[in-house]
Amino acid sequence: MKNPYAIALLSALITAGALKAAPAFAETPAVPQTHISYVQTADLDLSSTSGQRTLDHRLAQAAREVCGSPSDVDLVGQNKARECRKDAIENAAGKREALLAAAQRGAVLAVTASR
Repeated sequence: MKNPYAIALLSALITAGALKAAPAFAETPAVPQTHISYVQTADLDLSSTSGQRTLDHRLAQAAREVCGSPSDVDLVGQNKARECRKDAIENAAGKREALLAAAQRGAVLAVTASR
């Protein structure tokens, strides 16, 4: 196989085949994992506004924990984390009355997020 045209053609075919096959070797997207943070409430007086404010602060902190903290230069990651925190807090706030009733009995609340 000393013909330079045949070598060039064979080389081009091999390169084209490798480029065509590259997506087959790409990583599959990761399956989101559910992260959980438990919020203790036994020490709070939830009949008072300061106790409810402390609960809200703890829920916000738990949302930050379960959603992670991307790098300052990762704008896409920051937007995803912000959206995740918003969803986690809305999920907890949507059940606020039940959370307050359960917390008055000293229950432990769980804040979750899938990411």
